[in-house]
Amino acid sequence: MMNSTWSWRPLRAVLATCLVVAGAQAFAAIPVQTWTQPSGAKVYLVESPAIPMLDVQIDFDAGSRRDPPDKAGLAGVAAMMSSKGITAARTPGAGPYDAALDENQLGEAWADLGAGFGASAGSDRMSFSLRSLNYPDLLPKAVQLASRQLADPAFPDAIWQRERQRLAGNLREALTKPATVAARAFATSVYGGHPYGFQTTEESIARIGVEDMRDVYRRTIEPCRAKVSIVGAVTRAQADALVTTLLSRLPGAATGQCEPLAPVAEVPALAAPLVREIPFASAQAHVLIGQPGYKRSDPDYFALLVGNYTLGGGGFVSRLTQEVREKRGLSYSVYSYFSPGLHAGAFTIGLQTRPDQTAQAVQVSRDVLARFVAEGPTAAELQAAKDNLIGGFPLLIDSNRKLLDNLANIAWNNLPLDYLDTWTRQVDKVTAADIKAAFARKLQPDRMVTVTVGAVAQRQQ
Repeated sequence: MMNSTWSWRPLRAVLATCLVVAGAQAFAAIPVQTWTQPSGAKVYLVESPAIPMLDVQIDFDAGSRRDPPDKAGLAGVAAMMSSKGITAARTPGAGPYDAALDENQLGEAWADLGAGFGASAGSDRMSFSLRSLNYPDLLPKAVQLASRQLADPAFPDAIWQRERQRLAGNLREALTKPATVAARAFATSVYGGHPYGFQTTEESIARIGVEDMRDVYRRTIEPCRAKVSIVGAVTRAQADALVTTLLSRLPGAATGQCEPLAPVAEVPALAAPLVREIPFASAQAHVLIGQPGYKRSDPDYFALLVGNYTLGGGGFVSRLTQEVREKRGLSYSVYSYFSPGLHAGAFTIGLQTRPDQTAQAVQVSRDVLARFVAEGPTAAELQAAKDNLIGGFPLLIDSNRKLLDNLANIAWNNLPLDYLDTWTRQVDKVTAADIKAAFARKLQPDRMVTVTVGAVAQRQQ
């Protein structure tokens, strides 16, 4: 769930330049500076002085994995509601009270600055993003406004009642789509009772009140839990001062101390295969096959990345596409991917097929997976995967926005600071034996969840 207030007109003139500069940067080392502030906030900076703009992302351990089971969706709605107005508050140190702003006034304030500030929540983290030109008459005002929105969201109850109705309508509409039904059934089946499998429902959002959102903030949005990633035209000293201002209104900014958050249990492994067939009036059957995969910190990361490119991540050159689509015409597209996070994110094979071909498509996909886990890639497949991944690497960092995503990934997952500099070498040194061993450790083809959503009765004829 994403919410943001952006005004793009003043930024358009520099965006094209931004792409060119970052693209050129992709072919050189990317120096990452990092330090910890007295507040406890950890800062990661890539200086990019060629263009006068700045991108900032602030991450907190406040994602949906910390939602109460009966209030699934809380992290997402708390992030969304953070842009629906801010309270009156005094600037730290001195000065008069800053007036409260409702959602329209807040949006107009960002538009006047030609900048934007947004919030979103995923499974692991709640993230706040600031984008602004680095002009002396704009950036300090943008940072001050972002600081207020970060620390003093109003969470107006009347707005939440409106948004709750809108979300309930969106949920009802989403559940008319077989892809949504399949994804929700797959997540609950793969993750069992783990929070990664929690599903937002009309009932769960009906239980969420604005006090729940304020409680999320009180417990988790603190400077000592913040990881701040910055890409743009600032020096380290300027970045340090900017982060100090951004976080200055949050509780605990002066002490640098906060209590540890409660641990979240790991995703349990599947004890047995599970098949779920869900009738649905749709022309195509939707199929998802998978199981818990691995954590982002796993040392097998690069072997699994390269191996999955051959299995189902490489589009038309993947084994699944060759066997399911090209040789048998069972599906227009078929793919596989891992979703590693702080816990073991799902491994997923996905496809759509004609209802009467579902059983065959599922069996072929299972056979391809089992053979790949048992044998690994061929020498030709391995070289092709490496060539494509390494050749596509510059596209992963060809804009400041993408570079910020990668920097935040380094910060959030405690990756080495030279991660981007060594990425292609890490890919290149993966061997077929590495892939075979990694897949054998992580996947058990005889213990997969299989979810099919479609015309079950027609399939069984």
